[in-house]
Amino acid sequence: MNDVDRMLAEAYECIEEGDFHDALSLYDLVLKHEPSNIGALIDKGVTLQNMGRIKLAIKTYNKALLISPQNIDALLNKGTALHSAQKYDEAMDCYDAVLKVDKKCAMALAYKGLSLGETGKLQDALKHFKKALSIDKEFDLASISKDIAQDLLKSINETKIKTQ
Repeated sequence: MNDVDRMLAEAYECIEEGDFHDALSLYDLVLKHEPSNIGALIDKGVTLQNMGRIKLAIKTYNKALLISPQNIDALLNKGTALHSAQKYDEAMDCYDAVLKVDKKCAMALAYKGLSLGETGKLQDALKHFKKALSIDKEFDLASISKDIAQDLLKSINETKIKTQ
């Protein structure tokens, strides 16, 4: 195991223990030795995101995407960070980029469904959750979100009927 691998393993241990600051220091050390280490960039972005440092996380994902523009992990994580920042359209652009690479990425479909739901497009969100579930029947996020979207649509329709 070389120094970089050792530092990455140590960073993972830090994350497991909730020590995000030490993990970040280790990722920075790795990136000092290997500035194009995609795994370190993505993991650093995830760590920043977990710390609530969304803008820095997005910048880190962007660095990874400059090196590997179609990297699914970087695109998905950037999308979730943008979603957290309530930039739903930009998040959906990331999910669409993933779906261009992998049409059957259940996670991208479900996450896009979440962003669609946040923008009030419940019918479209529901379609995405169903499509995600058709690919991965055990995908809890898609299943729970589909049920919520269906309940919301039902509630909206019942309200419309009562007000007519």
